[in-house]
Amino acid sequence: MWKKKSVEKFSPFPYIVAFLNCGLWLLYGLPWIQQQGSLLIMTINGIGLAIDMVYLMLFMLYSKKEKRMKIFFIILSEIVFIGSLAILVITLVHCHKKRSTIVGTICMVANILMYASPLTIMKLVIKTESVEYMPFYLSFFSFLCSISWTAYAIVRVNFYLLTANVMGATLGLAQLMLYATYYKYTGRQIAERQAQGKLDLVEKTDSGAAQKTSNEASV
Repeated sequence: MWKKKSVEKFSPFPYIVAFLNCGLWLLYGLPWIQQQGSLLIMTINGIGLAIDMVYLMLFMLYSKKEKRMKIFFIILSEIVFIGSLAILVITLVHCHKKRSTIVGTICMVANILMYASPLTIMKLVIKTESVEYMPFYLSFFSFLCSISWTAYAIVRVNFYLLTANVMGATLGLAQLMLYATYYKYTGRQIAERQAQGKLDLVEKTDSGAAQKTSNEASV
């Protein structure tokens, strides 16, 4: 996107969901939600939140005005939701266990949505038989991330982390299988487009040269 100055057909949805997910897990890791807090969860998701902000800034920078405003208002609504949830839970719920249950359940749903979000492009992948706009590294590292957090959840006996990341590992595997199925067609299609582009350029050049010769002959 930075090189081409365009978002093309890339979807901002995975990064919008990841922004929400990181914000919620950051809230979950705070000592006001969990009695002792979780430095690991706060650190990982704080960094993730900052990275997602960079991704979304690129989408806003290179998207058309309508899409840019849509992304902005979705992000704003997510920030309002996370802030409202934090205020309501901290002020109305006075037990750490209940607080972590409420926030943990919402985090679990957001986490599953984040892992499933690259599948939003699945229809385009199947229709075009191309994975050009399905980021491989996003799917690959989402799969590795969910496997790692599943192991952590088993060690710490955390139901919310375990449920979300088992689902995430399954969805991540599905994405990689989809990528493997259509990857071989993608390179061929890109090569054909590039060849067609060169052919069009040659035709335009020849046409221009012929027109110039005709004009000179007329003179």
